[in-house]
Amino acid sequence: MNYEFPAEWREGVYQAIVQRRDIRHFLPDAVPTEKLAKILKAGHHSASVGFMQPWDFIIIEDVEVRRKVKAHVEAERLIAAEGFDGERREKYLAYKLEGILEAPINICVTCDRERTGGKVLGRNTIRDTDVYSTAGAVQNMWLAARAEGIGVGWVSILQPEFLNNLLGLPENVTPVAYLCVGYAKEFPERPVLETTGWLPRLSLEKIVHSNRWGAPSPQKLADELRQDRIPHKDFKNG
Repeated sequence: MNYEFPAEWREGVYQAIVQRRDIRHFLPDAVPTEKLAKILKAGHHSASVGFMQPWDFIIIEDVEVRRKVKAHVEAERLIAAEGFDGERREKYLAYKLEGILEAPINICVTCDRERTGGKVLGRNTIRDTDVYSTAGAVQNMWLAARAEGIGVGWVSILQPEFLNNLLGLPENVTPVAYLCVGYAKEFPERPVLETTGWLPRLSLEKIVHSNRWGAPSPQKLADELRQDRIPHKDFKNG
């Protein structure tokens, strides 16, 4: 039996992957409830070790709550800047790193570390598979949002303890991702940190190993990996 998707479905999957961007500039337009529900459903259909489904989704629309988050992020941003020197610091400070107030919705994705009790199938050797599973849910949401024409920005300059207190998280629940969600002003063709020279895109050929670390992949695969860019299609005009 052939389980392969039709060609146009496959194309859509790959386009969502290559056109996903970390969005910082948002339009004020509201996200339709049905689209938000689809994004959340995509997250909930993520894979999870032992089918533990450790995630919860806190939808944050309250402006006062978001102002507190923004103030905290701004303070942490200045602290983080001290870790860079000279021009690197100035470049870091010039980046817009969040759209907390601009985006109509913020979502905090959390991980319940005791969701299914002490014993979880497949988790006995790697405790953090619950967090990894939650990160997979975030990726599902991000790709679904992109398919719906909605932008997502992951705000990582946050102290977990701050969110614990602000959002009233139980002791066994930890925040994994704080997301800004809304219609993007634009989806750049390439990631901003790539186009502005913060870091280059790594060569896929050089980070694929064969059987053990440092051993190159077979030549045929290496040749294919050099073509690691899926053609970028412009869907703005249908």
